[in-house]
Amino acid sequence: MKQIISVDIKTRKTDLAKCKTDVLVLGRFSDDKKREKSAQALDEKLGGAIARLVKLGDFNGKPGTSVVLYGDGAIAAQRVMVVGLGEQKKATLDTLRKAAASAARKAVSLKAKTLSLALHRAWGGKLDGAAMGRAMAEGAYFGSYQYDEFVTQGENGRPDALKVEIVDPEARAVKALDRGVCEGAVIGAAQSFARTIANRPANVINPPTLANTAREMVRGHKGLTCTIFDETQLKANKMGGILAVGAGSKSAPRLIILKYTPPRQPAKGSPKVALVGKAVTFDSGGISIKPSANMDQMKLDKTGGIAVLATMKAVAELALPVNVWGLVPSAENLPSATSYRPGDIVTTYSGKTVEVLNTDAEGRMILCDALAYAVKQKRDTVIDVATLTGAVMVALGQYKAGLMSNNDGLIKQLQAAAEDSGESVWHLPCGEEYADEMKSKIADLKNIGGRWGGACTAAAFLQQFVGETTWAHLDIAGMDIFQKATEYASPGSTGFGVRLLTTYLMNLSKKK
Repeated sequence: MKQIISVDIKTRKTDLAKCKTDVLVLGRFSDDKKREKSAQALDEKLGGAIARLVKLGDFNGKPGTSVVLYGDGAIAAQRVMVVGLGEQKKATLDTLRKAAASAARKAVSLKAKTLSLALHRAWGGKLDGAAMGRAMAEGAYFGSYQYDEFVTQGENGRPDALKVEIVDPEARAVKALDRGVCEGAVIGAAQSFARTIANRPANVINPPTLANTAREMVRGHKGLTCTIFDETQLKANKMGGILAVGAGSKSAPRLIILKYTPPRQPAKGSPKVALVGKAVTFDSGGISIKPSANMDQMKLDKTGGIAVLATMKAVAELALPVNVWGLVPSAENLPSATSYRPGDIVTTYSGKTVEVLNTDAEGRMILCDALAYAVKQKRDTVIDVATLTGAVMVALGQYKAGLMSNNDGLIKQLQAAAEDSGESVWHLPCGEEYADEMKSKIADLKNIGGRWGGACTAAAFLQQFVGETTWAHLDIAGMDIFQKATEYASPGSTGFGVRLLTTYLMNLSKKK
């Protein structure tokens, strides 16, 4: 298979006019009345070309817009790209992240080999330098990513590698940016890893091969270990939920257990965290089979589990002082003579019984075993992430993930991480009224509720397996895929959850 584009990112002190690069990138606000000094000096070298475009109305600085000019020997850069940042009062770190992504995507389309970002200069020092460096690094990875492992015929025109640098003429600024760039490069690379594994089709990634991917991932990562429960061990541990969902496939289910031992002691009072991610490597719906339209996208039903794998990779590389495990239950949900059926009653790892009313409500069946396992292992905080329900898309569209929890403090921590990471969430309820809908007349629970509030009833089902443990559920259905290319991303997997979960753990390590 072809290698995904390689990205290398660093910082450099240089005068913008003397910056030798294929593409030099500046940012401009739509309501910018006073241009930043270094950008103004660069424009003077270009004979006022940028100012003329603005005056003519050919470039308005709105988000998602950009214009490319040529240096023609007047400056060291071959091209200058100006990226729109929108209104200054609405600008956030995510504005900067998306601008960097847009620039990187455009640079790859131009077949550029070097990209120099000076986007942060437009903020005039109003944002933290390290935070800006991290946002631009994450954005550069995100925008340059293209999934083309299996393209063998012809050339798609992209370079094999892209060298990115964050440039600034001031040494103090470069030093501050560099701290964030180091973190952002790790997170950005982890998100690209997640996108690649998630994009791989079901004939390449099934539960056993995903387990092998996890084993390979931990090699060389100090403090990170991997244990796999195969079908025999799942049976021995009576993990009936995972076994039921995987019963219809020749590819037997797995539970991937990643344990991270930090190099230094976590802060006093810091919780022992478990991240639990749903990894259904392909979801046909089972006996309750899905419509054929867009069923190919069901290879992305493993997104939550892949986000957990990639987050654990990032945590190890960042050497965060946190105590965290990653649990990834994985199964392939297919119809066959051995599939679980509507009407079956499944005994889960917790001992609770579940009446199966719909085999396409399979994510909660594998998650409940992993959640109960995390609780039994005395994890203080448990966060699960899953492409769980279409109902959350009805409620929130493809703009935010649903956040449900039994703890207000954890809700606030995840909301803060969402704001920092640019991966948005919205708090939804999952109280007793929703739990009541999940009660069965012939078992402890049933695996679907009524027609309304499906995201909330699904979360309420999961909550029955965590008891009093601090818990949160992230329903990321709708956030897992770009159906078509955007100005800052290629189509396919988004890798959603990697930045959010890693940021939550980073904030936890800093007691934020």
